[in-house]
Amino acid sequence: MTLYPVILCGGAGTRLWPMSRRQLPKQFLPLLSAHSMLQETVERTQGIAEVRPPILVSGEEHRFLVAEQLRELAITPTLHLLEPIARNTAPAIAAAAWAALAIDPQATLLVLPSDHAIGKVDVFSAAVTRAAALAQDGMLVTFGIKPTEPATGYGYIERGDALSAGGYRVSRFIEKPDLERAQVLASDPRYAWNSGMFVFRADRLLAEIERHCPAIHGATRDAIAAARKDLDFCRLDPQAFAASPADSIDYAVMEKTDRAAVIPLDPGWSDVGSWSQLWQIGTQDEAGNVLRGDVITHDTRNSYVRAESRLVATVGIDDVVIVETADAVLVARRDRAQEVKAIVEALQAEGRSEGSVHARVYRPWGYYEGIDAAERFQVKRIMVKPGHALSLQMHHHRAEHWIVVSGTARVTRGDEVILLTEDQSTYIPLGTTHRLENPGRLPLYLIEVQSGSYLGEDDIVRLEDNYGRG
Repeated sequence: MTLYPVILCGGAGTRLWPMSRRQLPKQFLPLLSAHSMLQETVERTQGIAEVRPPILVSGEEHRFLVAEQLRELAITPTLHLLEPIARNTAPAIAAAAWAALAIDPQATLLVLPSDHAIGKVDVFSAAVTRAAALAQDGMLVTFGIKPTEPATGYGYIERGDALSAGGYRVSRFIEKPDLERAQVLASDPRYAWNSGMFVFRADRLLAEIERHCPAIHGATRDAIAAARKDLDFCRLDPQAFAASPADSIDYAVMEKTDRAAVIPLDPGWSDVGSWSQLWQIGTQDEAGNVLRGDVITHDTRNSYVRAESRLVATVGIDDVVIVETADAVLVARRDRAQEVKAIVEALQAEGRSEGSVHARVYRPWGYYEGIDAAERFQVKRIMVKPGHALSLQMHHHRAEHWIVVSGTARVTRGDEVILLTEDQSTYIPLGTTHRLENPGRLPLYLIEVQSGSYLGEDDIVRLEDNYGRG
């Protein structure tokens, strides 16, 4: 038996704004350690017996970010599938199952969201091994998390007859309950939270999808059959994948199949759905505070305070969440932290960028971050990774000045190519073809000053690009 982790990298994570935003959602952020939640998810699979490198499923927008985070772990994925459109978890998992079968007809899948926290990795690994044994008998296995409170934000699983390997048949799935019902379920050992993690043989899953949702079966089969390679990615066919119904794996299969099984699990699990949950699972000081970054507190208790770019100081407050980033600050009562989604919706309604874009924007070649901006000018700090290059491009509405802070820059400017080092600069006139490259072994940092009548990111005409961007 060979186990293929399938890591689902989608999701917006709006309840963790201002850190989690559409272009950089929570799964790519280092919320609990120096590694991102995606990286932690991948790492915790590596100690499981007979495990292969993961199959990643992500959208187009985050493909280079996912690839870079795996590169930082020195892990080459088995496959990186790109969804042309979001279709929920059932089509994503089905596509991964088809892809895994093409590689290994005996493939067993371990399906994991990329944004969950697990404190007891050894407990998790042992449960996966037991689930894999059940999966070899043709069962579709999920994990039931032991409730720690009467949560209303999770679905519940009722277990039935006992099976081998410490598992049980699923008696039924229960939708998210109200508080009164949740209090009853959480106090009864037959019930567990639905974790959204699964183990099943790829062939068995596809047979159940064909039985219960043939439209997903056919559309994902065709999307894989017509998929095309693009650099290190595998692009699912857009037309075929779009024809699939959008449905979760729970609704499409698990609630209908007679092969559903559950493994009880208590691994210190959280889906990290809000800042209050990060406070619950974080390391609290003697006053009950979880503090991250440059934070000073006085007479502050039971609070989550996070500083990303400057000093945050608090005096005389209890039970609050404060999260500071370069361009936004959130202050909320801890028991109402989930309502931050309303702020994101208000930002989007007003057309403000803070709802979806960070001050630092990641690109496959590195990143840029805004420093200052006003009418007809803006200033950016740019980092280019060693050996990487921006596209060969031109602008219709702006000129640019580049000043090298550290590293070496190879600059194409019209017909000439020049090398610049620390404290040297160049000017790119409006309409001039240009490219910035880092030929060195260290990151290249520079300051870019843009001036012109329009400074939007859509004023880029790419003539040549190493990353396949149009």
